[in-house]
Amino acid sequence: MTLEPVVVRSPLLLPGAIVQGASSRWFMNNSPPRYGDPVPVQMTAYCLTRTTTRRGRYVRAGIVAADPRLFPLSRYLELYADGRYLGRFLIDDTGRLIRGNIVDIWMPTCREARQFGRRNGTAVLVPRQPETISAKPTAPK
Repeated sequence: MTLEPVVVRSPLLLPGAIVQGASSRWFMNNSPPRYGDPVPVQMTAYCLTRTTTRRGRYVRAGIVAADPRLFPLSRYLELYADGRYLGRFLIDDTGRLIRGNIVDIWMPTCREARQFGRRNGTAVLVPRQPETISAKPTAPK
């Protein structure tokens, strides 16, 4: 008995599943991605120091600059390139040259940024992890 392949719209690797990505012109649809939608992106890197992001915070590890029309500020992206998971990043910055499906990753040194170069990959908008709220212990009376 032969079964039809399972189509999964996610970058997860599941045995026997086919991962369906977006077309190269996906970002032209004028609608921001939904959580979990794979978006083809070009990734670049930048190395500014002692400067602030669009949201008024200092640049730091774990942030990216993106087009806010496609990826809203203060949301999280998971990036994949060459079949590898690069990590979860906070969209905290924008840039003059960041338009459409370009994501600019902050690097601590300009040497690392040059070594990173320009890569094609996939970005997935992910929701924030639900924060655990611990009850405050009350003092005995």
